[in-house]
Amino acid sequence: MRIGELARRAGVSTRALRYYEQQGLITARRSANGYREYGEADLRLVSEIRSLLAVGFTLDDARPFVDCLRAGHGSGGSCPESVAVYQRKLAEIDDEIRALLTRRAEVAAQLTTACPGCVLRKVGES
Repeated sequence: MRIGELARRAGVSTRALRYYEQQGLITARRSANGYREYGEADLRLVSEIRSLLAVGFTLDDARPFVDCLRAGHGSGGSCPESVAVYQRKLAEIDDEIRALLTRRAEVAAQLTTACPGCVLRKVGES
């Protein structure tokens, strides 16, 4: 399939696909007329990349997942390198949560000082 079809099927722009190619995450074959040609495996790679980006991973984070799929594994997350990225990302998220909870406690303390009668909402309340 050509780049436009891959873009449409993957829900991305052709510009994004060219960027993924430039970053070495996907590889286009060239037809006789020079058009980029992709296969179903490339659609799977782009889908994996997009799903990882959607939850906060970077393109560099996606590399082990892409490599895992290219190696023939059924899931991009089934290789040890991918598992290590998952673990690192979870640790980063946990650190961010702790930092946010600390900031929340500080703001709540400031609100209590500024407005002693104000009711503090609990985390998750609207």
